[in-house]
Amino acid sequence: MPTLNGTQRLRRDRSMLLMVLPAGLLLLVFTYVPLVGNVIAFLDYQPYLPIEQSPWVGLGNFQLLFADPAFWRAVSNTLQITFLQVVFAFPVPIALAILLSSLISSRVKKIVQTVVYLPHFLSWVLIVALFQQVLGGSGVINQFLTQQGLHAVGFMTTPETFKLLIVAQGVWKDAGWGTIIFLAALTAIDDALYESAAMDGAGWWQRLWHVTLPGIRPIIAILLILNLGQALNVGFEQILLQRSNVGPDAAEVLDTYVYFHGIGDGNFGLGAAAGLFKGVVGLILILAANKVSHLLGEQGVYSRQ
Repeated sequence: MPTLNGTQRLRRDRSMLLMVLPAGLLLLVFTYVPLVGNVIAFLDYQPYLPIEQSPWVGLGNFQLLFADPAFWRAVSNTLQITFLQVVFAFPVPIALAILLSSLISSRVKKIVQTVVYLPHFLSWVLIVALFQQVLGGSGVINQFLTQQGLHAVGFMTTPETFKLLIVAQGVWKDAGWGTIIFLAALTAIDDALYESAAMDGAGWWQRLWHVTLPGIRPIIAILLILNLGQALNVGFEQILLQRSNVGPDAAEVLDTYVYFHGIGDGNFGLGAAAGLFKGVVGLILILAANKVSHLLGEQGVYSRQ
């Protein structure tokens, strides 16, 4: 097959390029152009003056940021929630997809899928309100405990378990939605592999370990890398709604730190510096995870050179 030059490839793929053009323009206008605003991190930015009139402070905002104990508490809380999400939340859609794919009745499968998908479309305001009605101080569970003569438990107000609560809420809201990609990956596995494994005497667990998981491993690797890139975005609205329940020491994360210390206090340069720090750490996580993926023999989000 003859090799096509650049012009020939553009002519061949022009219909597909036209299809992605609107999305590309949106990405350019709302993602890449705003990156220029990161220069605020190096300025004593005054929002009511032209940006060129704001004094240049160099790394001054970063020095203030790294000297602030509240910032490092926010970093610690963010990394702890990220770790818990990767360990406990990320595998749930995989397990749920495997369980759904094993259902024989398509009718039951559709009903279960609808039920587990539904929470994804609820806002965090509703999610937090529902958890409050169930786990709050006057919620259903504590009312039952009180009626039985037991002490009420502060499920929503205990700093020590707040991070687990955040992860549990995220699992309940988005685990069903996350199964969509894994269900699609499972359908791509050849049924002949399962039949061959069964003929060789492999049980359900052995077929899962040697056929199912290897079949979806590339998808798992890609999604894990992409999730790590967004790992520091641990849920601004979700945490903001519940921050007052446990206090900033337990609930402050990088996004809420930027909101309260940057926008709230009017220190936009400090907030921009914190946001830039988060972006750099996210990039490092993506590159590191992609490198590990290559070492394990997977493609990753971009190919090895």
